[in-house]
Amino acid sequence: MDLGLKGRVALVTGSWRGTGAGIARVLATEGAAVLVHGLDAGTCDETLRAIRSSGGTAHEVVGDIRTDEGTKELRSAVDRVVDRVDIVVNNYGVAEGSDWSTSDSTSWHSSYDINVVSAIRVANEFVDGMRSNGWGRIVFVSTVGATRPGERIPEYYAAKGALPSVTVSLAKHLATTGITVNCVSPGIIATPEMVELFTKRAQRKGVSTDWPSVEQLVLETGMPNPSGHIATPEDVGRFVAFVVSEPAWHLNGAHLRFDGGAADAVT
Repeated sequence: MDLGLKGRVALVTGSWRGTGAGIARVLATEGAAVLVHGLDAGTCDETLRAIRSSGGTAHEVVGDIRTDEGTKELRSAVDRVVDRVDIVVNNYGVAEGSDWSTSDSTSWHSSYDINVVSAIRVANEFVDGMRSNGWGRIVFVSTVGATRPGERIPEYYAAKGALPSVTVSLAKHLATTGITVNCVSPGIIATPEMVELFTKRAQRKGVSTDWPSVEQLVLETGMPNPSGHIATPEDVGRFVAFVVSEPAWHLNGAHLRFDGGAADAVT
């Protein structure tokens, strides 16, 4: 299937590593020019090299989207390398928080600003250009915890849980403009950081450290799912690539769980 992404320009926030890097690599493979975003200069080198070595087009864009000023810096960086942005994937987020006994107003406000307001800042910065062009795609990346929150880091789950609501509201606001807005909620992802963490845990438990063994340890002690496997960043990227594709033009205002069934929810 031709996803219709050749020649499109995609901004993926937080794409200097992890899931964002996987999304960026896949979009580049599909022919999009990818704006690889980092909070600080020089952090995107590895992702840029991976995309360019495979024949893709990528540019580093820097800006601390946790602030209004930093988001303006990002906009300036984008304008220096491309003339438009067709796709915004709001991947940036931080899975941090405390617990119910130690959280306070500061931790709650901080998590909401990082995981929700930052994404809204970026969407607002580029939506007018999409509207003028009559075509655009906005994706908010949430988490399975939006549907299935845990007891720990409640600030993070509450913040990510707001994104499906933001998605529906913005989709209604942008009705008939040619812009779609959707929310993707992955389950646990085999990022390099996650693999390293659980490999060390397997070593401590005396479990084999080959990936199939570590994967089973994650599923048994972390978050099981009916598929019996853990998605990679590229798996998430392929799903996001479809969501922002031309064939998915009628997919709008949706909360899409990509978690292997871990959320075990009907709606």
